[in-house]
Amino acid sequence: MFDYRSAALEVLETEIEALEQLDQYLNQDFVKACESIIANKDGKVVVMGMGKSGHIGNKIAATLASTGTSSFFVHPGEAAHGDLGMIEPGDIVLAISNSGESGEILALFPVLKRLNIKIISMTGKPNSNMAKLSDIHLQITVPKEACPIQLAPTSSTTATLVMGDALAMALMQARGFTSEDFALSHPGGALGRKLLLKLADIMHTGSALPLVTPTTVVRDALLEISQKGLGMTAVVDDHQQLVGIFTDGDLRRILDKRIDIHSALIGDVMTVNPTVAEPKMLAAEGLNLMQDKSINGLILCEQGKVVGALNMHDLLKAGVM
Repeated sequence: MFDYRSAALEVLETEIEALEQLDQYLNQDFVKACESIIANKDGKVVVMGMGKSGHIGNKIAATLASTGTSSFFVHPGEAAHGDLGMIEPGDIVLAISNSGESGEILALFPVLKRLNIKIISMTGKPNSNMAKLSDIHLQITVPKEACPIQLAPTSSTTATLVMGDALAMALMQARGFTSEDFALSHPGGALGRKLLLKLADIMHTGSALPLVTPTTVVRDALLEISQKGLGMTAVVDDHQQLVGIFTDGDLRRILDKRIDIHSALIGDVMTVNPTVAEPKMLAAEGLNLMQDKSINGLILCEQGKVVGALNMHDLLKAGVM
């Protein structure tokens, strides 16, 4: 039986070896590439590549775009038939080819030069035509491909992807790109919800907000908790200022003490100084707070006044957890 695991491990070892040697190419040319892109405030980074290099280029362009560097991918073949119009003076072209001899890309160089567009090439051959004709060259040479017949791009495409990630992350840090900036380009999905959604967006307000006063009998407070369905109620004074909270957990405690729920007042059995949050807090931060405090519900206040409430189920429905 063929040893699939050994074959796979050999691939990993070969590609790891290639990446371990990549740091030697993070040289002054890499710095120049970063500085050129940062200085080019109004232009875009247009990524090009054929075949497997094109697939990697697509990912690099997407990573750049989502981390603060305006970028998109243009297929060299399509560029030669009209898409070159997408590239404007002031843009920077990032041309990718392991051999550095991609005819489709080299054919575009005269036009790019005429448009005074700076070209950064990424190749495994520093003496290739693309490397020599580019303004800046980023070397991605690997000792060998992980392909056993040395034909399928494997180690070389991995090295290209990693160099692209290194470029994007260096630019991201240089720009001071924050998690809030990242969220604005990722509004969909769980990531966007965690980075953009605030407690104010999911909290219960108005008639859905469980509220009682300190003089409310426990029995009546339980009705309020049951009707509002949050497993708790805020206890407020006449000015809606929070004075305490009463939860399902508090109910279990007073039942253990055999306190009469038909006569006891909430003010006598409530939890004072409960954990609270502000509506402007990120939902993800609210989740962390609740987990740290081991609580299932959260009262939201502004200047001490109760304005909302939510529980873990609300965060679950919102996709925050």
